[in-house]
Amino acid sequence: MAPFEALYRRKYRTPVCWLEAGEKQFAGPEIVQETADKVKCIRERLKAAQDRQKSYADKRSRPMEFQVGDRVLARVGLQAYRLELPPEMAGIHNTFHVCYLRKCLVEEESVIPLSEICVDENKQCIEEPKAILERKTKVLRHKVVVLVKVQWKHHRGANVTWEAEKDLKRRYLHLFA
Repeated sequence: MAPFEALYRRKYRTPVCWLEAGEKQFAGPEIVQETADKVKCIRERLKAAQDRQKSYADKRSRPMEFQVGDRVLARVGLQAYRLELPPEMAGIHNTFHVCYLRKCLVEEESVIPLSEICVDENKQCIEEPKAILERKTKVLRHKVVVLVKVQWKHHRGANVTWEAEKDLKRRYLHLFA
């Protein structure tokens, strides 16, 4: 069944049959041939687009499989796993689809304990500065900006960044006291 028929429960009225039901008038063979050629062209283009999307998806998808062991308690069906979660996450359902899982390649010393993570009311992780390493002054046309090199506590990626001292003072008063 064609998608149009499934949606509207009637056949699609092509230029060949725009007449009301009951009227009989035959179109010339050239309009029928033209319509058939256009339908064939549309089908070829749809097929090419589907093939292109399929090849794109196939290149990027990779089957993930985990072994029952360390933190994986059991395999549930073909694409879900039951995991062992820490006691702090007791309220979370412990079965996850494979698309939400990644193999852990992290060193143990870079794991942050849950007790040290601060979260604000918008569920955003609050980064805290660990130390100020350096200061420098940047002179712009009409103002002078004091920059500080900040080492962040539990920061992903680069552990140090340059920040404007004025902004940092506003956010973290305890560092400058």
